[in-house]
Amino acid sequence: MPPARQMMLTEDLVAKTLRPEVDPGPDADEVLLGDDEFVTEAERFNAEAGDELWIFAYGSLIWKPVFEPEETRLAVAHGWHRSFCMPLRRWRGTPSQPGLMMAVQRGGNCKGVAFRIRQEERLSALTELLRREVNTPENLRFARWITCVIHGRKVRTLCFWVGPTGRYVGEKQSLEQVADTLSRACGHVGSGAEYLYNTVAHLEQLGIHDRNLWRLQELVALRLGAEVPGAAPVTSEAEPPPSLGQAARLRLG
Repeated sequence: MPPARQMMLTEDLVAKTLRPEVDPGPDADEVLLGDDEFVTEAERFNAEAGDELWIFAYGSLIWKPVFEPEETRLAVAHGWHRSFCMPLRRWRGTPSQPGLMMAVQRGGNCKGVAFRIRQEERLSALTELLRREVNTPENLRFARWITCVIHGRKVRTLCFWVGPTGRYVGEKQSLEQVADTLSRACGHVGSGAEYLYNTVAHLEQLGIHDRNLWRLQELVALRLGAEVPGAAPVTSEAEPPPSLGQAARLRLG
């Protein structure tokens, strides 16, 4: 695997964006799934999966999964790409300073990671994934089966926040506009810059170079005060941030 490129966005710059924020809680009109409904939906996805359950990760699931996979592979979702397209008024944003959440939208190719879940852990893994990713009945439609290429083989994988539409998607923005938002927004679980940093750093550790995200981290770094490209490098020879530990241990084929 080639050495990781030097990132302009660093932990020190990210620290400038972190601040205490109060969780505003769900919207007043938001209906949450109950415990029994989570299990029922998990059972449905488990049955649909067939002999093998693969989960496709393109963002935070790469560096913060809620399960221990039996197998981990690099994967490509043809016809999809990463996009910071969803306004975020909670989690990594607030009602007064909304952030942006990443989803996959139509067009291009998305390189990521596919996790195969152990047979005996499938139901519990799916239940926890649903709690974390799509905790309302309305959002279940954004958990979809897509085809990924894994080791030269087409595999049906479950992916979250696929092709969101309607009120969940904001107006199309330039990378500069997205960088403006990510450099300012912070919620009770962290900031947009922190999310971007962790995602890009992990992708680079895995040998995945997303040109749009790479340019975004440069733009966010400049907005946070980076003076020259390449300052405070992250390389494969340097000790990786703590959050990169899992990525370094992935059993990739």
